[in-house]
Amino acid sequence: MREDEMATALVDHYEALPEPAEVRLEEPYDAEGAHGVADAHVRARTPERVDYLVELKADAAVRHATGANEVLRQYRRMERYFYRDDDHAIRPTLGRTSPAVHLLLLFAPTPACVHHVAEHASLYASVERRGRVADVPAARKVAFLTGIDGPPEELGFLTVNGGVAFGTDAFREAVPEGSRLAETLARMASFEE
Repeated sequence: MREDEMATALVDHYEALPEPAEVRLEEPYDAEGAHGVADAHVRARTPERVDYLVELKADAAVRHATGANEVLRQYRRMERYFYRDDDHAIRPTLGRTSPAVHLLLLFAPTPACVHHVAEHASLYASVERRGRVADVPAARKVAFLTGIDGPPEELGFLTVNGGVAFGTDAFREAVPEGSRLAETLARMASFEE
């Protein structure tokens, strides 16, 4: 699976929502001398403004990375500098308690990505779920993309830095039946036996 397929699924998902969101792929940022590109920047209104800043990782990315530290460094760099760019500045809203920014590190549901996450599960699980970006409440999610083969509105993700540890029975029970992730996990389990 390539990142293009993942990005297409994201665009289709947000366009299928009753209130379509503004989706920008390969969104560049330039702040404090740090240059980079977010794989996707989504701005929705629910009715308040909510941003989704997305780093996608497919097979090629995990194969070429020197390890989880490199992947996390890219993800954290995006978090640190994206909203310091004047074009993307975000400001607090009075009385807001829910996250205004969702920082997503999404892996493809493929054997290469599952193996990579399994090998570095404790590092990915250690990503703090709550935080702040420019003094705005933020949520961080490291997850596998799910529902990529279904209707666009069924696109979702299964978090690996949540309350359920990767690889546990509870994690496997949360995997949507018939999904690419379920098929990958089943295939990998059969190799381990």
